[in-house]
Amino acid sequence: MPTPTHALTRRHLLLAAGAATGSALPPAWAQTAAAAWTDIERAARGQTVYFNAWAGSEPINAYIQWAAGELQATHGVKLEHVKVSDAADVVKRVRAEKTAGRQLGEGTVDLIWINGENFAAMKRDGLLGAPFAQTLPNFAHVDTTGKPTTLNDFSVPTDGLESPWGMAQLTFFADSKRLPQPPQNTAELLALARQQPGRISYPRPPAFHGTTFVKQALLEHTHDAATLARPFTAEASAAVTAPLWAYLDALHPHLWRGGKQFPANAGAIRQMVSDGELLLAITFNPNDAANEIVAKRLPATVYSWQFAKGTVGNTHFVAIPYNAQARAGAMVVANFLLSPKAQARKADIAHWGDPTVLDVNRLPVAERALFNATPLPGQVKQTAPALPEPHASWVDPLEKEWTRRYGGT
Repeated sequence: MPTPTHALTRRHLLLAAGAATGSALPPAWAQTAAAAWTDIERAARGQTVYFNAWAGSEPINAYIQWAAGELQATHGVKLEHVKVSDAADVVKRVRAEKTAGRQLGEGTVDLIWINGENFAAMKRDGLLGAPFAQTLPNFAHVDTTGKPTTLNDFSVPTDGLESPWGMAQLTFFADSKRLPQPPQNTAELLALARQQPGRISYPRPPAFHGTTFVKQALLEHTHDAATLARPFTAEASAAVTAPLWAYLDALHPHLWRGGKQFPANAGAIRQMVSDGELLLAITFNPNDAANEIVAKRLPATVYSWQFAKGTVGNTHFVAIPYNAQARAGAMVVANFLLSPKAQARKADIAHWGDPTVLDVNRLPVAERALFNATPLPGQVKQTAPALPEPHASWVDPLEKEWTRRYGGT
C-alpha cells in the first residue's frame, strides 16, 4: 500500500500534465489520473527527447538504442542519446542556461542520467522541473520499501524530481585461481595487502569507483555513521573521518607501487586483474564480471562478492531539467524505462546486467517471468546489505582531503 507521499494522485498527475504540455489545464481536462497520463502521451507524440547520458559502455549505449526503437514504435517519441563522459558537464550547461535566462521549452537537455552530488547540485540550484516521478504509472512497481535509495539519493530526498532507473552496489571480483578466499571487510583487505604487497589497489579519487572505496572504508571505520547522513560540516569532519585516514595510512604502503600511484579508473584495474598484476577488481555493478565472462574478456574462474556486512549501494536516476523542450516526451521515456519489459532487459546480462529498481515479487506472473534468468559464472551468489551513501555534500571534501594527503598520480 503506497504512503500518501508515493500515491499517484489525480492532483499531482494533472499538475504534471500541465507542466509537461507547458500550458494551464482547461476545465474540460480529463478528470482521472489515467486520462491525464493519456494526455501526456498525446503531447509527447512527435517530440524529440535529448537524453544526456554517460556513453562509456557499449552495452549501455546499445540498450539506449533499443529503448529508442521501442519508444518510436509505441509512442512516436524520438529518443536521441547525447553521449557524455561526465554528468557534471551537463549540470554546468543547464546552470549556464539558467543564468542566461532560458525558460521552459528553451533548454538543450530534456532528460539526464544522474545521481549523487550532481542531483544534489541541480536540486539546490533550482535546475530541475516540477516533481514528476510519482506521477509515472510504472512508478507503482518501484520497490521503495526494500530499496529505500529509490527515494533518497546520497541521503538527499528525491522529492519526485528524478525517477529511479537502476541499482548499483560496490562489488569486487577476482580469479579463484589467484585468490581462492576473498576478504570480507576492509580490515581483511588490509591483511591481504600485507600478505601480498603490491597486488592490491583502487582507482585514484575523484574517479567514481575510487571515491566509493574511500566511502566504504569510512563507513566501516567511523564511530559516528549517523553524522554522515547529514550535510557536511568542517566541525564534524575531523572526528568522523579520523579513523578513515588512519586506515588508509596503514593500507597504502602495501598497495601497488607502494600507494604512491593509483590506477586511473576501474577499467584500468580490471585490465591489471586480467593480466595477473592485481588480485582483485572493483565495480559498482554486481553483474559486471558475469558480463565480462560472457564477452570472453574474463575467464569463467572469476567470481564476484560483496563484503559480508554490506557495501555502499545507491540508485541511479533520470531527471528532467527546468527548461526542457520536450517535458512530456521526457516523462514518457522515464515511464518506459520503469516498465517491466525495459527493466527486465536491462537486468539481463546479455544486454546490460543492471539490477532492477522494481519489486519483482509484486509483478503479475507473466511480467515476473521476464526476470527469470539462469545464474551465470561471475555473478554475486549472495547479495550483501546495501549501505547508504553518505550525504552528497561529503563527496567533494573527502576527495579534496584524499588528494591533499596522498596526491596519487
